[in-house]
Amino acid sequence: MSQFFQLKLSYMNYVQRLEHWGDAHHPKWIDLLRMILGVFLCIKGVEFGRNLGGLENLMSRQVAFSSLVLVFISHYILFAHTMGGFLLATGLLTRLACIIQIPVMLGAIIFVNAFMMRPFSELFLSILILLLLIYFLVVGSGPWSLDFLINKEAGKKQ
Repeated sequence: MSQFFQLKLSYMNYVQRLEHWGDAHHPKWIDLLRMILGVFLCIKGVEFGRNLGGLENLMSRQVAFSSLVLVFISHYILFAHTMGGFLLATGLLTRLACIIQIPVMLGAIIFVNAFMMRPFSELFLSILILLLLIYFLVVGSGPWSLDFLINKEAGKKQ
């Protein structure tokens, strides 16, 4: 067996152990926290959608991007928050939802909130959301999720 396949098997074994650990150590209140986080991010996405020009204006003041790049980034943020928030709230494709949200939160921390040291800055909230997204990326969706129901039904059919 080649080293590539051994490395791939080792990686898959690590991912399976990580998923098993996440499933075994997942209290139900964490699922409520995941749902609240998803609803919050979805609402933020709707707010950004209502004021897309303001979002682009805020980003253009912080970082010098071309207008096309700003439009792309603002629409990515809108998609990541609304769709990712919905997926987090329902517990469907939770890890994917976290992966699409993490770059947005890193950008919010680095480019927006870090430069705006105001008394009522959202820097702490952005860091907290980023940490929660990383946590749910590791532990997954939990027993109160569509992922759990789908996997449970798939297990019954086998």
